[in-house]
Amino acid sequence: MTVEGIRVVGVESLIGCYMMANRKHGVIYIGVSSQLVGRVAQHREGLIEGFTKQHGLKRLVWYEFHETIVGAIQREKSLKRWQRDWKANLIERTNPHWDDLFDGLAHNGIEVAPDPETYRNWTPKEE
Repeated sequence: MTVEGIRVVGVESLIGCYMMANRKHGVIYIGVSSQLVGRVAQHREGLIEGFTKQHGLKRLVWYEFHETIVGAIQREKSLKRWQRDWKANLIERTNPHWDDLFDGLAHNGIEVAPDPETYRNWTPKEE
């Protein structure tokens, strides 16, 4: 559904790629899920054994939506190949203070999705 050019999606069906961190410029984890809100909540509660729990990554600092899980997985794999400073730059384009974005994602059971085309195809320029 679209409201004034903004896509509104039910929380249970959000497919996305995301980055978790423990603090600004801290450890970064890149993940993908077909149930984005639930997966991020699991990370925040420490319910998933592994990297995010080991490093205390509870802050959702970046995410983008995808129409298909295949597209989200492709984006995840691409981001994992990026240099660390490129990842930080991507985060800071929409979240300069590395704030936790979870409350906005889970707000009132629906999410107002930003247009992913505004930054999906962005690639860093090497200096």
